[in-house]
Amino acid sequence: MAYAGDGDEELLDVYFGCGCFWHVQHEFVEAERRILGRSDSELTARSGYAGGKAGGTGPDGQKVCYHNGANVADYGKLGHAEVVNVKIPPSKFEEFAVEYFKLYDKDGMRPDQGGDRGSEYRSLVGVPGGKDSIYAKLIVKASIATGDKLDFAAGKGDDKDVPKVSFIMDTNSFPFFKGEKYHQFHDGFNFGENYPGSYNDLGGKFEKNGESFGSCPNGLVGLGIGGL
Repeated sequence: MAYAGDGDEELLDVYFGCGCFWHVQHEFVEAERRILGRSDSELTARSGYAGGKAGGTGPDGQKVCYHNGANVADYGKLGHAEVVNVKIPPSKFEEFAVEYFKLYDKDGMRPDQGGDRGSEYRSLVGVPGGKDSIYAKLIVKASIATGDKLDFAAGKGDDKDVPKVSFIMDTNSFPFFKGEKYHQFHDGFNFGENYPGSYNDLGGKFEKNGESFGSCPNGLVGLGIGGL
């Protein structure tokens, strides 16, 4: 599929993690609209899971699921974190990295740092080639441009939640697993994060147009802040 704002570039698959993925997805949707001029039907930001060593197994092969009563491919037990994946032109990666660092406060803390803690909410960025890629250098450059608030470490999988540290993951070794539809285009927790219905309805529209959101069981509530 061709997207607005891509030019002739082959799209880059990357992901960003900064605590609960609901608010993060909204910010990257807005970045797609503003930076790339994408319409609703062209939006690629999807909530999901990445950064663990295990993929989980199920009747349709590898999958990763939110916490569920059936204990099927639980993302936390598999070492994954909540992330948002986007497909963007390589030339725009630095601009999206800047948007990522804007999610942190002046001290390098996540918006949910006081509540959602643990490896499921750790900070990470996934790029092809990981720490040895040109994108790793652009990550550091974008961080410096936004106040130099974070340190970086090479992600080895199943990494711990370390405040003010973002792990750089190689997407070739640590791929993205798309989350369930009920986690897509969801309102955030903080004041002002009750997004319009036109945003909340996007997951259903993508599904109606043939996109699959997997076959995971319904998730459990009562975990983290407000259930996540």
